Amino acid sequence: WILKKYIKKQFHKIRSWDFLAGQRPDNIVSISNYIRKRTLKYYRRESDVIYPPVNTSLYQPAQKDEVEGYYLIVGRQVDYKKTDIVVEAFNKMGLPLVIIGDGPSIKSLKKIAKSNVKILGRIPDEEVKKYYARCRAFIFPQEEDFGITPLEAQSAGRPVIAYRAGGALETVLENKTG
Repeated sequence: WILKKYIKKQFHKIRSWDFLAGQRPDNIVSISNYIRKRTLKYYRRESDVIYPPVNTSLYQPAQKDEVEGYYLIVGRQVDYKKTDIVVEAFNKMGLPLVIIGDGPSIKSLKKIAKSNVKILGRIPDEEVKKYYARCRAFIFPQEEDFGITPLEAQSAGRPVIAYRAGGALETVLENKTG
């Protein structure tokens, strides 16, 4: 209980310092409206939104006869990205899933994945582009501040199945692009 009380007091000091530090800049820039709202909530400051750059010209849609039946996840494999939940769902459905990317969660994903889930790890960008273009849909199960991979998938002409929160609400149009 003594340690809890000490930690609580220290966190209060850190939060107070952080709030004061957030008052110093003349302008604040957020990477999405989602972050702009958090800036307003926690710092009581307005901010301008400047979206991160995404080079959409790197991606080309595949021909209809080139599109395959697999679903796709691309990104660093860390716990908060919820890839494990997607793997479990695809294990139950038996649908093909391809996972591209490396990270600390990759070992646990390999342990739970059944034969319908293909984990490629890190592959060259040229191959990633082909996977984007040929997937049935891109899966984006996590809440992100912005989320660049859904835009890459959409640039390749593929729909996005996204968790309805965070930056995805600004970049994925429901029933149009995802």
